[in-house]
Amino acid sequence: MLTLFPALRTAAEVLVQDGQKVAFLGDSITAQGAGTPSGYVNLVAAGLAANGIKISVIGAGISGHKSNDMLARLNRDVLQKKPDWMLLSCGVNDVWHGATGVPLAPYKTNITAIVNQTQAAGVKVMILTATMISEDPAGDNNQKLAAYNEFLKTLATEKKCSLADLNADMQAAVAVARAKGAKGNVLTRDGVHMNPSGDQMMAAGILHAFGLNDAQFAKAREAWLDIPNAVKLTGTINLTIREYQTLEQLVTAQGKSVETVLNEQLAEAVKNLPAK
Repeated sequence: MLTLFPALRTAAEVLVQDGQKVAFLGDSITAQGAGTPSGYVNLVAAGLAANGIKISVIGAGISGHKSNDMLARLNRDVLQKKPDWMLLSCGVNDVWHGATGVPLAPYKTNITAIVNQTQAAGVKVMILTATMISEDPAGDNNQKLAAYNEFLKTLATEKKCSLADLNADMQAAVAVARAKGAKGNVLTRDGVHMNPSGDQMMAAGILHAFGLNDAQFAKAREAWLDIPNAVKLTGTINLTIREYQTLEQLVTAQGKSVETVLNEQLAEAVKNLPAK
């Protein structure tokens, strides 16, 4: 199995507490993260629960949303629900949408307003750096995204927010996989939206930022493995993460992803259908 998790440090305490409400504000990556059993939002909750910390999740991810959209719905989707924490994942669509995206200057204004309003309501903030747009760090979109992420890291320091540098974690995991011969997408289905390994990478970075130490993270990771029907592949095929990882090991030797192999096999089956 590929090593997809950031190195953890020993922590004095976990920042989030049992019984707290945690809002996840974001785009389609976050909507998927809360909407599927193997999504990163649900893995964060499961990982904390494995360590005796049960949180209530407020899913506030909407597909296609950018910083201006999230600012406009912040009060309705987050603040009115009175969370203890808000995790902010924003930046991919601001860059990826090109001409209809949000340039850096207004992005900074929007994100700063989101953080200011959230902190003014007494809610703690964790900022997530935006994950890659295609798994090529040299790509144009990733080069442009770098300035957005540098701003997020600076803002987290200035506003004393917790920070999960998921972009750095993702780049490191992709680099390791490439060095081992992996081809195609490693952590995503389409270059942007996470596959099960990508969701685990995101959840690991967040749990790290919350302060889990090595032993606590080991409990979290073990708890993920046997979540029933966590990974939906094609049709009615549902696997646990443990089963998915076993399958992933088998296809990695071919330099392919699980999704690529399944699509190839499906295409071959269609090609071999009997003619009418």
